[in-house]
Amino acid sequence: MDIELSPEDQAFATDVRDFLTSNAYPGKGDYNEWRNGWFDKAKAKGGWDIPKWPTEFGGPGWTPTQHYIWEKETAEVGTPWDLPFGLSMLAPVLMAYGNKEQQDRFLPDIRARTVNWCQGYSEPGAGSDLAALKTKAELSSDGKHYVVNGTKIWTTLAHFADWIFCLTRTSDSGIRQEGITFLLFPMKQEGIEVKPIITLGGAHSVNMVHFTDVKVPVENRVGEEGKGWTYAKGLLQHERTGLAGISRSLVALETLKEQARSVKRGNGSLLDEPGYRSKVAELEVELLATEFTELRSLAGASSGQGPGPESSILKLKGTEIQQRIQKLTVEAGGLYSAAWGAKRVGHKFAKGGMNGYLSSRAYTIYGGASEVQKDVIAKNVLGIKRSK
Repeated sequence: MDIELSPEDQAFATDVRDFLTSNAYPGKGDYNEWRNGWFDKAKAKGGWDIPKWPTEFGGPGWTPTQHYIWEKETAEVGTPWDLPFGLSMLAPVLMAYGNKEQQDRFLPDIRARTVNWCQGYSEPGAGSDLAALKTKAELSSDGKHYVVNGTKIWTTLAHFADWIFCLTRTSDSGIRQEGITFLLFPMKQEGIEVKPIITLGGAHSVNMVHFTDVKVPVENRVGEEGKGWTYAKGLLQHERTGLAGISRSLVALETLKEQARSVKRGNGSLLDEPGYRSKVAELEVELLATEFTELRSLAGASSGQGPGPESSILKLKGTEIQQRIQKLTVEAGGLYSAAWGAKRVGHKFAKGGMNGYLSSRAYTIYGGASEVQKDVIAKNVLGIKRSK
């Protein structure tokens, strides 16, 4: 999709490209040293290290078009690895609902990437039905701390995390959503056990986390007791927008085309075959349509709106598109894709393609399953109410 840029936006795009090019990883040397230096230089550009943060918290205050340019350019060139849990998920909650002391305490370390966070939401029996969570947080008799007991599951990178933002149940009375409280506490303390879960692709990225009599100071509660559901919904909207990965998919689709062109079929390539080419074309049309939805979301953000139900549309379509790209990559690799767990044979992309395909099965589950996103869209976009 081509967007006509103003002279100011064209200058911004040039500035972004120049920055990314001049600060690209050289391919040798200490990666972490380069990474830290990259973020320092981005910070000096006026908040480029935290592009989605508002100006009052140090962000750049970009327009929707500038955000669009940044996402496109960084997807094509690449930036240092970054984790979303603190920067893109917890930070907006702290900015909206945390008190000044919490903002001053946690946001600087989140921005500096010196403290890693994980998300304590899903539980055995309470995944997509998050309001069914049972992890208890009981206030001590002196009112100074909570005692947390329970289990969380599918906790991404809990084995690396320093802190966790965690949904806990503080009341069983009333509707389920009203008894949930949002707590922050360190992962490296007595009473927390992290057990690895190895995924289908053979990776250790998610975990089961057990809490046994974990003490959490009451000052680590975000907002009011029992209002955690409200804060959690806002966080999920930010998460779902990020999981859509539209700009990354645009780059991945172009990579897929190049891979298909490298697979010989008769006098041409796999991409010349009508059946395969039609699948790629259909996918490209859907991706461009989803990109327009992302632009509408950015336009809403520029007027001060938070992520709305369109984040569910983006998450639903964006993750499905990512899965289809991975599936077509495996199809392009053909029989060679079956050797993903052994030494690479055949096409260079075949082994990684199968690994990516297996990992992508979770895309339409985490961050709210596709069925949940459809419910949100039906209710908040189409205005369809549940039947009694």
